[in-house]
Amino acid sequence: MTDKNLLGPWIRRFLLEHLVAERNLSRNTQASYRDTLALLLPFASKQEGCAIDCMTVEELTPEVARKFLDHLERDRRCSDATRNQRLVTIHSLARFIGMRSPVHLAWCSEIRAIPFKKTAKAAIGYLEEAEMDALLGQPDRRTTLGARDHALLLFLYNSGARADEVAKLTVGNLQLGAFPSVRLHGKGNKIRICPLWPATATSLARLVIDRDKSDAVFLGRMKEPLTRFGIHRVVTQYAAMASKAVPTLTKKRVSPHTIRHTTAVHLLRVGVDINTIRVWLGHVSLDTTHI
Repeated sequence: MTDKNLLGPWIRRFLLEHLVAERNLSRNTQASYRDTLALLLPFASKQEGCAIDCMTVEELTPEVARKFLDHLERDRRCSDATRNQRLVTIHSLARFIGMRSPVHLAWCSEIRAIPFKKTAKAAIGYLEEAEMDALLGQPDRRTTLGARDHALLLFLYNSGARADEVAKLTVGNLQLGAFPSVRLHGKGNKIRICPLWPATATSLARLVIDRDKSDAVFLGRMKEPLTRFGIHRVVTQYAAMASKAVPTLTKKRVSPHTIRHTTAVHLLRVGVDINTIRVWLGHVSLDTTHI
């Protein structure tokens, strides 16, 4: 690095060396950090009145960082949780630079002194059995898309998988023999095996018949893999339909993550040990499962 005062080279090292090579963060987390900097740097450049490629580390002042956080809340209508998430990136960048450049330690301390906002913990929603049954009963299984959607909803309920995990699921990760199971690739590149109910295995077997092991399990109309956004859309679409039969659903925000919570609650109700539920859901800490 020719000039340790320039911010640009530090940003490059932070994104490519620190996040990828040193911490090996997931692609989604890397994207979140990049998105924050993509918003922060043009804002800071405008505030300081200098070209973005000529900005120095100390031109990213604590005052500019605070104005940026205010801008997120006031102009971009971001929630306190999103504001805090962006601040995590700013703190992390400051720590990265401070640990490698002692001359910037005072600046690092000032940036990291910017506090997080206290946020209220949102109640974790889940579906009662009648609500979940109504949701599963909505797809028309006589059609190709209806059969896919029923298999998708049933798989989400069975596995408690995250939408991103389902989107990345390939046929080769399914074991649909005598003891059906699925191999899920979760957060932090962690792998877990989840048992499948016979009904889930049957629905999936019909869905993936004569398909290559490298194919995504859940495909769209044009035979492209469903994204996590597509999975979210399928869930919300059928939740709206089910709410006509079960009015209590109109008061609930139903998403793939709601089904994940539903899986945990229903497992707990039938007496499954909480540590087993932790492994089932792919939680690192038991504290997360206790919530």
